[in-house]
This record gives sequence, structure tokens and C-alpha cells, in this order.
Amino acid sequence: MAKERTIESMIGSYFSTLLRANFGKGPTSVFVARNGPYLAVHLRGFLGPMEKVLLKQNETKRIMEIRDLLLNELRPDIVLELWKIAGIEIQHIYADWNLQNETGLVIGVIRPDEEKKEMPWPKEIDYAAFEDEINKASAIAQKSPENTNLVWLNDRMVLVERSGILIQLEKELIRIGVIEELKMAKRPIERNMLDEPRLEAIIGRKIHEIYVDWNFEEDLGYMVFIFEAPAKTDKEKMAGLQ
Repeated sequence: MAKERTIESMIGSYFSTLLRANFGKGPTSVFVARNGPYLAVHLRGFLGPMEKVLLKQNETKRIMEIRDLLLNELRPDIVLELWKIAGIEIQHIYADWNLQNETGLVIGVIRPDEEKKEMPWPKEIDYAAFEDEINKASAIAQKSPENTNLVWLNDRMVLVERSGILIQLEKELIRIGVIEELKMAKRPIERNMLDEPRLEAIIGRKIHEIYVDWNFEEDLGYMVFIFEAPAKTDKEKMAGLQ
């Protein structure tokens, strides 16, 4: 466990340095979570001086496009460094940003034969009910997924992988190269279709943020939910007073 935390800390430090060097400003904090074939890097306090100016001018699309372009350029470096740090081979990288909150999330999908044993879904939380809410929202926004997989990354993060979600119109837009515009349109729609109060009731905690990205070539969609921290037990509270 101590070794795992050290690796996560090293990954966090790497992303801080990488973003500072390439975006002009690094995040104020980085949190790393890994479970099974998924790695998630949550960034806070990440908005450069020029981006703040663009945001005031309602140039959200421009900021997102620039970040996507830079991240695409950095992908080979990220894959190489994560191999050096953690000995894992990243197959795919995804990202989403909440510019108003100055936060972001980077998702890495690890080569299957290099994944660590998956931490189980908590028994006290209804997996089927959570999955059903995701599928209902997807059906309203586009179509019901052919398959949905939920992964408990840590006590504050849940990753959702959906496959077979694209409708024919979206596939045609992708074919003719309307990629960034489609992502910009789909993100708010997918978030708005979610019944957040119902999901919060299932988990038992408030949702702080929702990040969304896709692999259009393979017809995959990813969501990561960030929840508020779980309430401390009486034992944990007493330990904090000692």
C-alpha cells in the first residue's frame, strides 16, 4: 500500500511538472486514483492567465480546443513517463475540463495484462441501481448502452465505461470529421440527462463534479463522478483528536 501511494505521488508530481511546462501554469493540487485497468488524475486550480482572459470573453470552445491539441501532442510523453514511473502501458488517454471550477480530469486506460487486481464495488451501495440510472440517462441523450461497466476508483471517484452508445447521425458526423464540435455538444447534454439527486441517494453523498469523454472510433463513452468525502466514523474522529 505504501509503495502504491508513492507511485501515485510520483504520477501526481509528473503531471504537475508537465502541465506547468506546457500550459504556463501547473495545478495547485493533483489527486491520483487507480483501480483495475483505469488510472484517473484529478487536477485542481488549473487555469492559466491567458485562459482566464479567454474565459471572461466567453471563449470556452477555444480554450477546450487548445487543451485538446496540447494533450494530443503530449500523449507520447505521458505514455512513456507512466511506463517509467509505474511500469504500466497506457493504451488510451482521455480528458475533460471544468473551466469554471478550474479543475480537470485525465483518464488513462491501461493495457489489460498489466492492470492490477480490481478493488470490488462496495457491498452497501446498489450497483444495479446506479447502472440503471446511467443507462436511462444514456437512452434519453442518445441510446441505451450495449454494455455498462462501473468501477470504484476510490472512496470519492466512480468511473463508468459505456459501449455501443453512438446513434447513426453521430457516426456520420464523426466520419466527416466533426469531432470537437460533437464533443462540445454532447458534454452538457449527457450531464443534464443524469438524475443527480437519484445518483446521490444511491451513493449516499453529494456529487461535486462529472467528467465526460469518448473514444468515437471504438464507440466507447467514459464518465467519472467526483463525490464529496465520506463522513468520518466515530473511531476516525477520535483518532484525529489524539
